Amino acid sequence: MYWISLFLAGLCEMGWAVGLKIADLPNLKFTGIVIAVLSMSLSGFLLWYSLKEIPIGTAYAIWTSIGAVGTFVIGVLIFGDPNIPLRWLGIACILLGVVLLKISS
Repeated sequence: MYWISLFLAGLCEMGWAVGLKIADLPNLKFTGIVIAVLSMSLSGFLLWYSLKEIPIGTAYAIWTSIGAVGTFVIGVLIFGDPNIPLRWLGIACILLGVVLLKISS
């Protein structure tokens, strides 16, 4: 259950970053801020819960990685962020680091 909580916390981590991006759109400022604040709150709560069983270093690295990788993909696919191989290599390095942390814990 703790790992599921951590995964969901990571998804919510993406939600607040995307919410802040949405808040930049003229007609969606309030909606974006609400999405960001709710996602931040839920993400923090779920991370706190997962720390009851998962080591803090591992949990934090995985939490931020899910948020970073997911937000990167959303940025490329939805918001038109640059889509070049070197950026994907960086994301692959983040994923490799998370896999190594999970294997070692």
